[in-house]
Amino acid sequence: MIKAGIKEMRKSFSEYINRVQKGEEVIITKRDEPVGKLVPVEKKIPSTLKSHKELRKAIKPMGKPLSEVILESREERF
Repeated sequence: MIKAGIKEMRKSFSEYINRVQKGEEVIITKRDEPVGKLVPVEKKIPSTLKSHKELRKAIKPMGKPLSEVILESREERF
């Protein structure tokens, strides 16, 4: 973890951003009191599924089953 004052951050902002991109955290201080923190963004790694079965398990059903919706819409027409 790196500490840097506001004036130093203004002078060398791109250098600190490069360090954050590499995984370091930067504490921003004003008169030696912490006022903020720059941290790297966590990148989501897309998960890969090995099979269609895993995909089906990963999908969570919402609402009524489609077969019920179709039957209800047919009943409404007649």
